[in-house]
Amino acid sequence: MTATALIRRPGLKHLRTRRNWLYLTCLGFAGLVVVIALAAPWLAPADPNATDLGAALTDPSPGHLLGVDGSGRDTLSRLLLGARTSLLGPLGVVAFSTLLGVAVGVTAGWRGGWIDIVLSRGSELLLAFPGLLLAILFVALYGDGLIAPVIALSLAYLPFVSRLARSLTISERQRPYLAAYRVQGFSGLSVCVRHLIPNIAPVVLAQSTVNFGYALLDLAALSYLGLGVAPLTPDWGSMINAGQTALLQGKPLSAMLPCAAIVLTVVAFNVVGEHWADRVARRER
Repeated sequence: MTATALIRRPGLKHLRTRRNWLYLTCLGFAGLVVVIALAAPWLAPADPNATDLGAALTDPSPGHLLGVDGSGRDTLSRLLLGARTSLLGPLGVVAFSTLLGVAVGVTAGWRGGWIDIVLSRGSELLLAFPGLLLAILFVALYGDGLIAPVIALSLAYLPFVSRLARSLTISERQRPYLAAYRVQGFSGLSVCVRHLIPNIAPVVLAQSTVNFGYALLDLAALSYLGLGVAPLTPDWGSMINAGQTALLQGKPLSAMLPCAAIVLTVVAFNVVGEHWADRVARRER
C-alpha cells in the first residue's frame, strides 16, 4: 500500500501543476483585462460613440478590426472602453460590501451576545432579497446609472462577507495572542483593527475576488436590461443588448464578443479567488 502511494505521488504533483497553470493563466487574463480597462482611452482606435450608419454591420476590416455594430460604431473601441465601465461597477460593489461586511462580521463575532444576534439577523434579512431584484428596485427609485445598482448589490453581497468575517472572528478570538493583547490593556477596537482583521484578511480577500466575478455578471445583466449605465456609455451588457438585432441578421461579432469577454472575465476572477482560498486553507492546516 505504501509503495502504491509513493508511485502515485508524481501524478498528484502533476495535477497540482495543471491547476497552477490554470491559475496563472486566469491571473494573467484578469491582469490583462485590468490593464486594458485602465489604458482603454489610449488603446481605442476610434471614438466609441461616433456613428457611421453607412458602414453599419460591416465585417472586420483594416479600419474596423472587429467590425461595426448596428448603429455604425466601432466594435473594438466600444469593447475596450466597455471594460472600464464593466470593471468599475463590480469594484465598487466589492469595496463597499467588503468594508461593511467585515465591520459587521467582526463586531458581531467579537462582541457576541445581543449585538451578535441583532447584526446576524439583520444580515440574514438581506439574504431574503435577491440581488438583481434589489438592484432593479433601487434603479426604479433613484434612476439609471451605476450608483443605485452598486449600492443595491453591495447590500446584497454584504451578508456573504459578514457571515464569513463573523465565523473567522469567533475562531480567531480563541487564539492566545489576542488574549495576551487584552491582558496588556489594549482595547478591543485596537486589537481587532491592528491584529485580528489583518489575520483574517487573506480569506476575506479570496471571497471578495469571487464576489467580483458575480457582481460583474449581475451588473452586466442590469445593463442588458437597460437598467445600468447610460445608453451611450460603452458597457459589455448594453453591447449584448444592442447586438441582438445584428445577431439575427447573421452578424454575431457585436453581440458575441462582449458575451465572451464577460464569461472569460468572470471565470478568471472565480478561478483566482478559489485558488487563493485553497492556499489560505492549506496554510492554516
